[in-house]
Amino acid sequence: MMSKDFNTTDTRTLLLTLPLAAVLWYLTFVVEAGNFWVKISLSATLLAGLAMVMTWQTLRCQFQFHPIHLPVGILSAAILYGIFWAGHQALTAIFDSAGASIKAIYAPRASIPAWGIALLLLVVTSPAEEIFWRGVVQRSLMRKLPPFQGFFLAALCYAGVHLCTLNLPLVLAAFTAGVFWGGLYIAQKSLVPVIISHALWSVTVFLIFPFG
Repeated sequence: MMSKDFNTTDTRTLLLTLPLAAVLWYLTFVVEAGNFWVKISLSATLLAGLAMVMTWQTLRCQFQFHPIHLPVGILSAAILYGIFWAGHQALTAIFDSAGASIKAIYAPRASIPAWGIALLLLVVTSPAEEIFWRGVVQRSLMRKLPPFQGFFLAALCYAGVHLCTLNLPLVLAAFTAGVFWGGLYIAQKSLVPVIISHALWSVTVFLIFPFG
């Protein structure tokens, strides 16, 4: 049964932004033209910007900061990196082709200095993705559906936009991250620790200790 709290603003936002996310992720990950890091930054910013304009009255309360958020964000980023390390070991041991697919995920995608990529990951893509996927998509779906169903569907949506890559490890990685950060968002009731976690994890996995 749908929740009465699922209002028309939530509906319009999801109907507009989820199809747009699928198109933007296709242009970013599949279409080779353009700079990957610029494209993913612009795509995430556009989605977050639209979502913030359309849902700001309910979104603004999700940025409350508590001192515990910093250590929670740091620790959760380390835990998620450990989960991905274990997954990498398992996939490469079971599937011969997994190594190449995983390497394709974490390989440098454009001629941008490492500090430039780090800056984009820390202050643009990670905050923007969390604002959109957890702050808007997950929150809206959890209001529409029974909470666990909404949470699970949001993680599926996050993984689903990566299907266009035909890279199974990437899709599994997105689903795992969606479940992890979605759970963290529910537990902390704030986007702040989730943004910290996403930002630190991204820099670690793409630049400091990449897999493959």
